[in-house]
Amino acid sequence: MNRVFGLFYFFQKLVITKAKAAVIQNVSDLYTTNIPPCLKVADLGCSSGPNTLLVITEITEALDKRCHQLNRDTPEFQVFLNDLLNNDFNIIFKTLPAFYEKPKEEKGEKFGYCSISGLPGSFYERLFPSRSSFPEATVNGYQFTVDYGKVPSMAESNKGNIYFVRMSSPSVHKSYLEQFQKDFSLFLSLRSKKIISGGQMVLTMLGRRSEDPFGNACYIWEYLSKSLNDLVSEGLTEEAKVDSFNLPFYMPSSEELDVIVSADGSFYLDELEFFYINWDGCDDDATKSSCLIDLQVGRK
Repeated sequence: MNRVFGLFYFFQKLVITKAKAAVIQNVSDLYTTNIPPCLKVADLGCSSGPNTLLVITEITEALDKRCHQLNRDTPEFQVFLNDLLNNDFNIIFKTLPAFYEKPKEEKGEKFGYCSISGLPGSFYERLFPSRSSFPEATVNGYQFTVDYGKVPSMAESNKGNIYFVRMSSPSVHKSYLEQFQKDFSLFLSLRSKKIISGGQMVLTMLGRRSEDPFGNACYIWEYLSKSLNDLVSEGLTEEAKVDSFNLPFYMPSSEELDVIVSADGSFYLDELEFFYINWDGCDDDATKSSCLIDLQVGRK
């Protein structure tokens, strides 16, 4: 079990590293001409592991470096760490004294004051009060994994599978796509109410380069389905349980994302980049197996 969690955190760190250049460039571009006295940052899906504060560290250090280049004071930072209600925010809070002290030791007292607070709740719901609009400064919302929390309602059975595969009915894939469209549209709509005009979000999510919905994005779930069916044949689990289980997950293509962003109308697609990564977290260019989409959207 420890090995599984270790691989998960290593995989998560690899995703953060892949997106780092986009985050730094995003911050540098946005604050070249207008650096506010207080920068508000929302990290949606922060988790509570060793990588949680890595995002904020990179943002604050990038902006501090940019301010030194422009001979300006580093702004203060107000950070909102968001995750679901069962996330262990206490683990995060216990690390904050050391987190606050480190930049003071390395950069001195002039480094911008940083205030970090927990924001429990689903990002498919409203996270901020209606009158708590972010200030005129641009808000940099940051998201590492956009997940899809609802299992699609399917008119036909997806018997023996936990995700759609080539053998699934066409209606099964249609149900998954429609659920993704609803969820991601809701996500954009909720974020648009708080991010001011000119603001941007950097989103990372697992996706697929090909428009073929049954490409290499699906093979790992086929293997998992086969493993679960083996357990059924060995009498270790019930067939009905496997048949009733479907992953609340979807790996979109670039075209599918573009269509949803355009239809929502609140944002525009600024940049989209693909990275290939391994499920086991190994950063070996010769054996990439899954596709990570780095999506930057700007508030109109």
